[in-house]
Amino acid sequence: MSADCIFCKIVAGYIPSKTIFQDDEVIAFHDIRPLAKVHFLIVPKAHIETLKDCTAEHQALLGKMMLLAAQLAAEQGLTGYKTVMNVGREGGQEVFHIHLHVFGGGPAA
Repeated sequence: MSADCIFCKIVAGYIPSKTIFQDDEVIAFHDIRPLAKVHFLIVPKAHIETLKDCTAEHQALLGKMMLLAAQLAAEQGLTGYKTVMNVGREGGQEVFHIHLHVFGGGPAA
């Protein structure tokens, strides 16, 4: 856990979230600034700053996140959706703890 990371604080339960899934490895919750009617994040519980920091050891975790995106998107009523993982400041990453955005259903109201 990184003491100054907002996602680590959510994982630890210090900051509330609208959680839609959680197990030993990941947590998924609705984005607080949604870009679409449905917009949630899938976040590993282990603190990994960027996709660039991942190694072969993270392959199963990354695959799990992608498969979970499909499952949760269906559960949220999406028949089509977009997944995005911003990497590094130049790639638009704002929180330096890897996370997968899943959004769809049209623009947020």
